[in-house]
Amino acid sequence: MKKIIITGANGFLGRYLSRHFLNLGWEIVGLSRHGGVVEGAKPVEWDGRTLGAWVEEFENASLVVNLAGKSVNCRYYQKNKDLIFSTRLESTKIIGDAIRQCENPPSLWLNSSTATIYRHAEDRPQDEESGEIGSGFSVEVAKSWEKALQDAEVPAGVKKVALRTAIVLANESGTVFDYLKKISALGLGGRMGSGRQKMSWIHIEDFCRSIEWMSEREELQDFYNVVSPNPTDNASCMAGFRRLAGRRFGLPAAKWMLEIGTFLVRSETELVLKSRWVLPGRLQDEGFIFQHPDFEKMLDDLAARNGSDQSCS
Repeated sequence: MKKIIITGANGFLGRYLSRHFLNLGWEIVGLSRHGGVVEGAKPVEWDGRTLGAWVEEFENASLVVNLAGKSVNCRYYQKNKDLIFSTRLESTKIIGDAIRQCENPPSLWLNSSTATIYRHAEDRPQDEESGEIGSGFSVEVAKSWEKALQDAEVPAGVKKVALRTAIVLANESGTVFDYLKKISALGLGGRMGSGRQKMSWIHIEDFCRSIEWMSEREELQDFYNVVSPNPTDNASCMAGFRRLAGRRFGLPAAKWMLEIGTFLVRSETELVLKSRWVLPGRLQDEGFIFQHPDFEKMLDDLAARNGSDQSCS
């Protein structure tokens, strides 16, 4: 039986990924600070900063997926900025230390990054070969995160890959899908800002399948854009959610309105105003087939699950 180590296994992505690999018959070891891993996975406590008994679990593992890190859906006060940096960099470093101690280390280490690493782009898409790195706080986080992965010294034969992931959509409470559907139902589902800003996204099932696909490949490059091949824009995105909510109209939100709204919900306007026009060049070139490439069909698929289909197979 193959074994996968998932750090941050109690989070949204970690839970779905655990269920996906459980359905494949893998042994799942879920590392988390506060429990909450899915049934069937082995719960292991860690602090994401220091070595401990959890290191033993890495021995003879096939795959490590690091999803640990404080959510960026918060106000960027200095304390939160520090936590966003530290939880990502410290967890990446300590995973490298753990792998380095293994006699039989995992052959593949997939480490989270973000498609936000690319610049605000309304003029052309950004792929792995021609994409331009942006600037600002979120970009600096992504660059430092990937550098921590690159700098980690691991045994020969251990492949390290950064996952530049876009917004992952699933019909589950507390997720982006849930939030946008709810505000659309309230009549607030109009365009945000200009509405022209691009939105790269990926269905939760394709996210899980991309991880599985990478685990089966002998040759991988150093980073991949884990995004759908068909980005939408904010205006079209909100029109799709209004359709799901049965609303013909949604109140548009100017930038100043978003500043007030995000302040009240303790978030940042960058999360909705930055144009993320990112394409999965390497995934497609190397043969990965998306099951949910179309935005409107993806919305219908998730809506039909009614929040009750928690599998990802």
